Order: sequence, then C-alpha cells, then structure tokens
Amino acid sequence: MPVDTDSRLPLLRIERFDQGAAAPILAPKVRDALAQIVDERSHRDQLLRAGLAPSRAALFVGPPGVGKTMAAGWIAQSLGVPLAILDLSSVMSSLLGKTGINLRYAFDYAKQSECVLFLDELDAIAKRRGDDSDVGELKRLVTVLLQQIDDWPSSAGLVLGATNHPDLLDPAVWRRFDTSVPFDVPGIELRAQAIERFGDGMLTPVSVATLAASTDGASFSDLERQILRLRRNAVIHETSAAQLEDAVLADVRKLDLPERLRIAMALNGSGRSQRQISSITGISRDTLRKHLART
Repeated sequence: MPVDTDSRLPLLRIERFDQGAAAPILAPKVRDALAQIVDERSHRDQLLRAGLAPSRAALFVGPPGVGKTMAAGWIAQSLGVPLAILDLSSVMSSLLGKTGINLRYAFDYAKQSECVLFLDELDAIAKRRGDDSDVGELKRLVTVLLQQIDDWPSSAGLVLGATNHPDLLDPAVWRRFDTSVPFDVPGIELRAQAIERFGDGMLTPVSVATLAASTDGASFSDLERQILRLRRNAVIHETSAAQLEDAVLADVRKLDLPERLRIAMALNGSGRSQRQISSITGISRDTLRKHLART
C-alpha cells in the first residue's frame, strides 16, 4: 500500500464489497451507463481480440449525495474487485512537488492491482490550469494526472473520477475519460424507492408516498439522514407504523402549495377519500379532481 513518506498515511483507502449487496438506486439512464461499463470490463479479453479497447476511465458528474460513490462501489462489486479510493487528505502534501509524487505512487499501485481506482472530488486535483489564482504546483499536478491516465494500460483495472463542480475541471481532463455519466438529484419515484429502502419496513406506503412528495430537491444522503432520524425517534418513543404515519401527515399543511399538491396526488389511491385527502393537505377536491383528470 503506497503511503506519504512524511506522514506515513496511506494514499489509498481500500473497500471490499459482498456480492449480495443491494444495487444502488439509480435513474435508468445512469444504471444503463454503468451496466455498459461493467459489460465492457467483463468482456475485456473479447474486445481486445477484436481490436477494441474497453473503457479505461469514466467520469461521474453531479451534486453531492446523489450516488456517485455508491455507483463506484457497485461497479467494483459487479467486477468482483476492491475499490481503491484516492485519499486526498494524504495525497495533498504541503511540500512542493510531493503531491505529484504521491499521485504517481497511488496510480502505480492501482495499475499493478486488480481494482477500481476511484478519484473522488477530482476537481481538487484537476482544476483549470488557466486559473491565475492557483500556484504552479497545482498546475503541474494536473499535468501529472493527465500523464497517469494516458499511461493507464488496458490490462489494468478501471479509473473512475467524480466531481461536484464540473465547471472547475481542466478541459484536457474531460478528454481523458472515455465516458461521462451525469447524476441528477432524484425525482419523486427514486425518492420513494430510497425512502422505502432506508425505512427498512418501518414506514407505511402512505408515509413513503408523503415523504417522497414533500422532499423535492433532496439528495439520497439527505433522505437517508431524515429517515434514520425518524426511525430512531420511533424506536425511542415506541411509535407504531400507524402513529408514525399520522405524525408524517400532521405536518403536511405546513408545506408549500406545490408540495401539498404532490402529496395529494400521491395519496390518491391510498384508500382515503378525496374529502379526507383535502382535509389532510388543504387542497380542495375540485383542484384535486382537475389535476387527476390531467394524469
């Protein structure tokens, strides 16, 4: 394992995954893109015999908490190899020239190991070299990174990068990745799937639908924190699923109109009458009927 020669801290963090672990909740387009990457790596020898190289590097782009790291772990799990995560706190040295050396050490180790190398927060080491506010060392670091990706052999594992700030990346970095996969904030259907998984059977379908409709703009990590907080409170206060559902619905009227309307639509078909839905959400039955007629 490569380490920083001064701090002796490891430059990579190795994670291994059980083959039976659940797949991350992802949008269909993202799931298809990841499946393509896995298929290419799984049939690497077949592609090479045909004169084709499998994808060597892929870039994940999106805001924090939307599943980029989980996706990297799922790819490693699917390929049956460990995930080697570049530890920026160890790689970034205060000594001029040491950061580039650390980066080379990490890449050299990953090239010789059957693994998926994951460069999280890539913008921290691959910023635009035209930014005059950066010192020359950071600009040289970008050059080192580009060289390492260029020298990455097809026989080695896979390089994955992730960034929350694609606008900060040097344009040359984009060209080193065979494909880029956009990760968006989850929509209501994906939020419902995530809430149900995080709820682990403690939430009723009505609670799941209500929470999914009222969390527009939330990331998966936001949802996980919220649901785990609800579950802890439910255990501490010995709250039943029905009582938890009542507590979730009690706060609906505090929400903005668009959120209340989404919840009203989600509650339709839950066994409640339109009168009851109107009472819970404050959305009139006429408004509810109009929106239902459009769907």
